[in-house]
Amino acid sequence: MDKGVESRPFWELKTLAEMTHHEWESLCDGCAKCCLHKLQDDDTDEVFYTSVACKKLNTDSCRCTVYKERLKHVPDCVDLARENLEELGWLPSSCAYRLVWERKPLPHWHPLVSGDNSTVHESGMSLRGRAVPEQDVELEELELYIIEEFGTERSV
Repeated sequence: MDKGVESRPFWELKTLAEMTHHEWESLCDGCAKCCLHKLQDDDTDEVFYTSVACKKLNTDSCRCTVYKERLKHVPDCVDLARENLEELGWLPSSCAYRLVWERKPLPHWHPLVSGDNSTVHESGMSLRGRAVPEQDVELEELELYIIEEFGTERSV
């Protein structure tokens, strides 16, 4: 029996389509980057992240306060699913769904690797302490909140 294959984690053995619901949900590292408002250039289709978080995001825990019913509360919330991953090229390069899709390893700070949900925050990879709540921003002014990388302001 090949112990090398058996000892590998599920995300290295399965495709996203083969994962159980629990495995799929456990891929989320809790960074909350997907909960940021994004702007897309009409001419180039380039996506720009802002530092403005969805009104339903708890910016301390980096978790959605209405996750199971988020589409009811925020109709334009992205429902990340196996069927639409190919269309979600805007996902951050650190996103586990994207990494697994691209057959790349999960980073050391990912909770599935570290065994600790706090490593995503301790490593500085989450939005904790960086996001501006949507309620504090005029949405017409989102362009003023464009960032190059998470936590780094971009001049416009």
